[in-house]
Amino acid sequence: MQKCPGATLFALVVTTGIATWVVSLIISNAAKVIIDENGETSWILRFIFTILGYTTVFLPCYVLIHLSQRHNLHTLGGCQWRLLRLILTGTTSEIVAEADISSARPSNTNVQTLYQKALSLFYCCAGLQVSYLLWGILQEKIMTREYTDGDKIEKFTDSQFLVFVNRILAFLFSGIYLLLTHQNVHRTPLYKYSFCSVSNTLSSWCQYEALKFVSFPTQVLAKSAKVIPVMLMGKLVSRAQYRSYEYTTAVLISVGMTAFLLGSGGDKKGNSVTTVSGAVLLCGYLIFDSFTANWQSALFKEHKPSSVQMMCGVNLMSCLFTSASLIQQGGFFYSISFAARHPIFIMDCLLTAISSASGQLFIFATISKFGPVVFTIIMTVRQGLSILLSCLLYQHHLSSLGILGVFIVFLAIFLRMYYAQQHRKRKLEVNEISGSKV
Repeated sequence: MQKCPGATLFALVVTTGIATWVVSLIISNAAKVIIDENGETSWILRFIFTILGYTTVFLPCYVLIHLSQRHNLHTLGGCQWRLLRLILTGTTSEIVAEADISSARPSNTNVQTLYQKALSLFYCCAGLQVSYLLWGILQEKIMTREYTDGDKIEKFTDSQFLVFVNRILAFLFSGIYLLLTHQNVHRTPLYKYSFCSVSNTLSSWCQYEALKFVSFPTQVLAKSAKVIPVMLMGKLVSRAQYRSYEYTTAVLISVGMTAFLLGSGGDKKGNSVTTVSGAVLLCGYLIFDSFTANWQSALFKEHKPSSVQMMCGVNLMSCLFTSASLIQQGGFFYSISFAARHPIFIMDCLLTAISSASGQLFIFATISKFGPVVFTIIMTVRQGLSILLSCLLYQHHLSSLGILGVFIVFLAIFLRMYYAQQHRKRKLEVNEISGSKV
């Protein structure tokens, strides 16, 4: 087979990138003619711009990966192919040692005790609660508050820039940590991070945009049903098998959280009215976020990266995609000029990025240790706890429906833990019986 020369490969990638950029500009201008930039459906225009920005990165990378794998270019010697090997194999070394693969992660024979699992789960829960309670408050503040500059009052509208700031700070944190500490051998192809990176940035984008159309309690209410789409996406992405009690408790958690949120006084005056656009954006958030958690879980199982390695890889790809989209849309110029007019906006962005980065550490740790469904249950309960805390601190009314919802949620969690423990016991008994027969 004739190999594709490096110069030809580079020319094809650049040509694809330029062609994609030109087509994106044509589609963007056509979309501006069809969709009103100041109407309620203007978010569709922004979504199209975002997708086109990602495409200008995704298509050239696809050409690079496809041709490199087809002609085995990543197996060639020389410094010029190290980056290509990193993209395709997750490492710059030319030969993958079997000893490295086997020692990449601790053996599963070191089974944790129930106390150790409970303690680890408690740390993950606490970290997620603190990080994302703060993050939720700050993101609502940025997207809904009015910043004043003398007599001029304006709102920040570029959700993409907020996603970029969150991701680049998380990448810097994780990258510095990897440089300063000893980590397991990295064996995850970088291009595989791009799929959950795109879905992760789009879920964050939908979440920010939805706040322009629905109230924060309405957004929390929609998130309460996330356990079910996560399980359904798990069957599609990784062919996960769930037992009947897992489906039952997932439905109970969703029903309980819905009853609690509806009965917690979340429909007070001052909340924006839910619109069709808001509902579509919330559905988009649920779909993208469900895919993200399950894809990350699949990467943990297949390639076994550490939580920080996963965080660094995903955020590296997120920075690449969001920066390309912002450059194409002129978002950097708008956001920097807005920050120059409103210095308090810079502090809000930094605090949001810090809370998001710390939350990501706990997200990846939770998914790698307990899986995407347990992580989703923790985040679902967090939403209820945030509103319950608000009711206690500010003496909001909690109706009998809300109290019933709390009872249903904790009953479902107890049943899930009980049946999971019973299943493990039966599995151990079967293994012992089969072992004694041998």
